[in-house]
Amino acid sequence: MQQIFNFLIRNKNSILFLILFVVSVFLTIQNHAFHKSRFISSANFVTGGVYSWSNNINTYLHLDEYNERLLEENNKLRNIISNIHDSISVEKQLDSTSFEGDYLFRTARVINNNFSKVDNYLTLNRGKQAGIEQEFGVITSQGIVGIVDRVNENYSRVISILNSRSRINAQLNNTNHFGSLVWDGKDPNIVQLIDVPRQAPLQKGDTIITGGRSLIYPKGLPIGSIQDFKLDQTQSYYTINIKLFNDMTNIGYVYVIENVNKEEIKKLQDTNEQ
Repeated sequence: MQQIFNFLIRNKNSILFLILFVVSVFLTIQNHAFHKSRFISSANFVTGGVYSWSNNINTYLHLDEYNERLLEENNKLRNIISNIHDSISVEKQLDSTSFEGDYLFRTARVINNNFSKVDNYLTLNRGKQAGIEQEFGVITSQGIVGIVDRVNENYSRVISILNSRSRINAQLNNTNHFGSLVWDGKDPNIVQLIDVPRQAPLQKGDTIITGGRSLIYPKGLPIGSIQDFKLDQTQSYYTINIKLFNDMTNIGYVYVIENVNKEEIKKLQDTNEQ
């Protein structure tokens, strides 16, 4: 305590000056409208800058949370749009958000993604508890990603379209000519559509979509565009290189698709085969 008193006594003149200076500035601001307005404007500028800086930091720290909220909202909209045909009986243009059939969409986050091997997989942070099962399709808003092949309680593994075992039904957007989508293990941005008959009219830049002939993906999901193609003269089929819409090296959040009528369709198909 004595040290505090000694400090005040030693610096009494400076302290008195500061007190008088603050009082004089306060009185000047209070009694002159111009000075008062300038002070308020400056204070608002400084405060606004601090709030803006603080908000930017807070927003950055919560980006994952905001992304998940947005993904959930998009997921609800996809489910509504996907099944709206049940209550509306008019014809409509098929696009990437309106499908033939009943499908449910669930959101998930990719926690591991391989793309440099011959057989690549992704791992999702959702499993059986979230309603995910084997043979569910996986997509983003840009295109298809793969098919779920293993599931436990909290996680699931996806066979990437960049996998030698992956074969997905796909077709030309402008016609009904279809083939099988495979990957040659080379470029993660390019996949191949094989077994397309020579009668198919092909042009560079044409869009390739899912064909809807499997029970996994609905018809009309975007895949990519034709980069180039060649004809196998011995078999009369095209092999088409497809530039993917998805950047398979940068997958963060995905939608997992469930065909709710899959089991019923399977039973009917099994009956027909017997």
